[in-house]
This record gives sequence, structure tokens and C-alpha cells, in this order.
Amino acid sequence: MQAKTEELLHLALWVGATFSRPTFRNLTDSFEGWAYRNGLRRQLHRLEQQRWLEAKESPTGDRLHRLTEAGRLRALGGRDPEARWRRPWDGHWRLVLFDVPEVRSSTRNKLRRYLQRRSFGYLQNSVWITPDPVQEERALLADGPVDVESLLLLEARPCAGESDAEIVAGAWDFAGIHRGYDRHREILLRRPRRRIDTEAAANAFHRWLREERAAWVELMERDPLLPEALLPPDYKGCQAWRQRQEVMAAAAVQMRGFKSSNVADNK
Repeated sequence: MQAKTEELLHLALWVGATFSRPTFRNLTDSFEGWAYRNGLRRQLHRLEQQRWLEAKESPTGDRLHRLTEAGRLRALGGRDPEARWRRPWDGHWRLVLFDVPEVRSSTRNKLRRYLQRRSFGYLQNSVWITPDPVQEERALLADGPVDVESLLLLEARPCAGESDAEIVAGAWDFAGIHRGYDRHREILLRRPRRRIDTEAAANAFHRWLREERAAWVELMERDPLLPEALLPPDYKGCQAWRQRQEVMAAAAVQMRGFKSSNVADNK
């Protein structure tokens, strides 16, 4: 998806209805409207086609939009953090073990990238782990280019005194993830506080929104969002999510206070 399309979803998520599913909203005389007229408006039809947005006509003839559930998840970075933390865990680990020959390094690298995208942790480069069921991976990998004799999927529990906390610490780089949350917090604190009533103020606020969204999406790609029972004691993600909600609520107030008549539109 193009960057400007992602920006549009981001705006709709936080301005439409903060902390909950967005509701129908007129996007004509608003900060969103200013942003669309500055290059995002043409993305609306594409978003409707992809079913990220849905639209209807209001009684006054305005065209109103709201995020679909799929669009809301996309705007959140692909996953809902709270839903992921709340998901139950059955106490079993799932492991993917593979031994792909060096001559098939491209296949091996493709498999590793796939597992990374799926938030698997790795204990070694050929031993990957997740607390979640792997039905999708089983179906996909069985039909993939990897020889089944080189690939093994296991469901297991530690049997030599290893704790789940030790497994988590060994499989995911939470020190690096926490540095990412620290950087994101710094971006949140840089939110422009002035009223959005000039072209320069609107552009500055838009740049900050892009920076914040990019930092959060990067975090969602790195953080496995483990079930609550497996989160490290010093885990920063939950607090970061709460702070993001608070800051974006304040940002939404600023954006709702925007009046397009105060800013010259860039047609």
C-alpha cells in the first residue's frame, strides 16, 4: 500500500473516533480534508475498492466515510495490540526447525523472512518459536519449496527446567524493542502544540503524524505482542500504547479544531 494511503487510514483512525471504531464523519471541512486536498483525496476511491473504507451519502448529500474493521487493523499497523496481549495461551510452544542446504540459500532466507514477518522468535537461525498455533504455517510450508525432509514443526514444553521467561528472553530481542519504544515516546513528546491555523502549522503537524505512524508501524513489525502471561516484567509496550492513545486523543482535538477557511488549499 502506498504511503499516502496509509496516512489517510491513520488520520481516519484517530480523528474519526479516538479509542474505538471510527464512526461516519464528514471529511470536507477538516484537517483530513486539507490533507486529502494536498494529495490524499485521490486515495479514497482506492481505499473503498480495497474495503479499508466504506462510504455512504448523508441526508444533506455529503459523502461520508468510515474505516472498516480491516481498515482499522491496517491503520493500527496490522495488529490490534490489546487484542494480541489478551489472547489466551495454552502453555505449549510451537517450533519450526529446518535444515535447508547452502545451495538453496535463497529458499532458506525466504523462509526466515516469512517467520520474522509472522513474529516468530528465533533461538537459532534454523530454530524458530511461537506461542501460537501453526495451522497456517503447516498448510503453507507443506506446499512450499522447502523439502518436507528438511522441515519439522513441533509442539512442545520445556523439560529440563527452562522457564517460559528464559525462552522469551532468548527468542526475541526485547532490549532492541524497548529502544524502539523509547524512540517512539520521544516522537510523541514532540507533538506540535500550536493551533493549526496556517499552512506552515498544518504542514508541520502532518510531518509529525507521518513520523509517529512510521515509528509505530516499525514497532509493530518487531514486537511479537506476546500473550500477557509471557510478557517480560519490564515490558514497555502496554505503557507505550496507553501513552499513544492519550497523545493521539490530544492530537485529534487539534485536528478537529482545524478550519480549512484559515488555510490556503493546495489544489
